[in-house]
Amino acid sequence: MKVDTKMYTIHRSSLNIQDFYLASSRQLQRLESVSKSPLYTQFNETLQGIGIIRAFGEQNRLFRRPHTRLDTNQQLSYSRFVANRWLSIRLDLLGNCIVFTVAIIGVIFRESIGPGLVGLAVVNSLRLTQVLNMAVHTATDLETNTVAVERVKEYCDVEPEAAWTSGHGSALGKWPQEGRIEFNDYGLRYRNDLELALKNITVAIQKSEKVGIVGRTGAGKSSFTMGLFRIIEAAAGQICIDGIDISTIGLHDLRSRITIIPQDPVLFLGSLRMNLDPFANYCDDDIWTALELAHLKSFVTGLPEKLDYECSEGGENLSVGQRQLVCLARALLRKTKILVLDEATAAVDLETDNLIQSTIRIQFKDCTVITIAHRLNTIMDYSRVLVFDKGQIVEFDTPANLLEKRGLFHNMAKDAGLL
Repeated sequence: MKVDTKMYTIHRSSLNIQDFYLASSRQLQRLESVSKSPLYTQFNETLQGIGIIRAFGEQNRLFRRPHTRLDTNQQLSYSRFVANRWLSIRLDLLGNCIVFTVAIIGVIFRESIGPGLVGLAVVNSLRLTQVLNMAVHTATDLETNTVAVERVKEYCDVEPEAAWTSGHGSALGKWPQEGRIEFNDYGLRYRNDLELALKNITVAIQKSEKVGIVGRTGAGKSSFTMGLFRIIEAAAGQICIDGIDISTIGLHDLRSRITIIPQDPVLFLGSLRMNLDPFANYCDDDIWTALELAHLKSFVTGLPEKLDYECSEGGENLSVGQRQLVCLARALLRKTKILVLDEATAAVDLETDNLIQSTIRIQFKDCTVITIAHRLNTIMDYSRVLVFDKGQIVEFDTPANLLEKRGLFHNMAKDAGLL
């Protein structure tokens, strides 16, 4: 009975040690995992911007920052290692107590217990020490490594996008046929705990109208287009295209009917033909016509494989300007009723910018064009200009009238040297 009591006490001691270790080790593992994210992010950003870093001579500053983050990670890793050693020492000590107890019992009751049984008990107690150590380590490591599952679960709990298709998507037909866009008291925020990035947006863009969007950095220009594509859902109000509330339409049905030429051109690993026409909806003649209108025909003709030219991941074997023109050619192929240009000509020279704008005016004359302007001179002949400031519309009129009002647009035109 005394032996059973002693073994029970030892068993409870191992559980107490495990519980004490587990609480601290789990938190240390969580902190260590969190400290790795900035380190990986810094490394990835450094690789992507290595050219800019060298151009500005900021190598030393960029070297010091990851060293600091690496030190933080190593401190937490070392603390977790020390906690692991703490557990091992106490488990070994507990195992030695078991062996010592068995040996003492064998000596005390040597007259009633044979030498063979004593030896067997000592050998089994030594094995028990190893099993106890392994069992506690396995149990604690299992729960500690579950921290990684917690981080995966965070992504699983992220609120998904809306439905990809809607039940009445087939009834849309050739929608939109006119390209009228109406924002009715529209508001948008990036997170529930943040203020509205766009607020009280009420504006109507008529069919075939060319509207330029201007404003200082952070005024809400890109947020305007993100709301149009429902990248971020509305926090207030609604957006209607040809009288249909876009929140009632599936995301695929909406986005497939609006074309955007983004600020950062997107190309995929594959042939040039695949990047221009990924779903093989157009013939070669249409593709060559689009390339000619995008001022890329001479470049593609000079390639050995022509349309079968293999683009690397992200189009790295093309210049940024060429990638932007490929996106323009892709838009010319689709030619939807609504075209959005998100500072699409920021990476090309002024002469090419003028050629692109000329092509857009001719080829998309019957389409509604919304342009986030990088250069004000590209929108001076547009139908109207939308001026944003602090997430609100402050001016909306023709360029000539806005210049006469001497408001924010007038000041921006003056700063750009157009006056």
